[in-house]
Amino acid sequence: MANFRKSCIDREPLIGTFSAIPHPVAIEVTARAGADFLCIDWEHSQIGRERIEDLIRAADVHRVPAIVRVPGHAPEQIAAVLDAGAAGVLVPRVSTADQAKAAVMATRYPPVGERGVGPGRAANYGYSIPDYLSKANDELVLAIQVETSEGLENIAEIVGVDGVDVIFIGPGDLSVSIGALGPKGKNKLDAAIRTITKTALAAGRTVGIFRPSTDDIAEWSATGISFFVLASDTMFLGSAVAEKTANARKLATKATVV
Repeated sequence: MANFRKSCIDREPLIGTFSAIPHPVAIEVTARAGADFLCIDWEHSQIGRERIEDLIRAADVHRVPAIVRVPGHAPEQIAAVLDAGAAGVLVPRVSTADQAKAAVMATRYPPVGERGVGPGRAANYGYSIPDYLSKANDELVLAIQVETSEGLENIAEIVGVDGVDVIFIGPGDLSVSIGALGPKGKNKLDAAIRTITKTALAAGRTVGIFRPSTDDIAEWSATGISFFVLASDTMFLGSAVAEKTANARKLATKATVV
């Protein structure tokens, strides 16, 4: 897991998924299924702060990196998940360079940033603080989510912020923000995604994106995107049940009484 940040920065193809089910069993099942990483979704799920550490611990059992999408920009939220042992953090709704810099400050220890030292799980509850401090800045992944019209407008300044590892595109919110929702807005949304991708790659940043299915992974991979968050555990559960139930219904025949 120590090489996860290097894999991100080197733009190795990485396929992860959002974890929204607030139970370690869901984490273990997903981790064993072959995901390269998990993104525990604290922003858009019923997962609470107290549960996050258990979910990270479950991912650690199977040596699958778990990053956490925090609800906002608050430094204490970022510090909390990193202290719990997360392999990194995904900060949503980053629309300016100043917000990107603030995320760096909250994620990195001095002299790079301003993260406070705490005796959490990541530092072996205080018994391994020097060891953790010596490697945290080099190993923790900082991904920032660009998903607004303002972020699109400011993308050149955002990607220039040192300390950001992954520029992660949120197509759902971006489509709403730029007025490109639905099939009629596809070309406009795709153009915005390509602008963000091209600008970020030119600045030496890794680019990631959320995709609800595998249908266009090859298309977006060809643009240089290498960090994919594919659907979520809840979406996979729903689609699998729907598919298998429909198939079973087709195969089942009405019982006849002789």
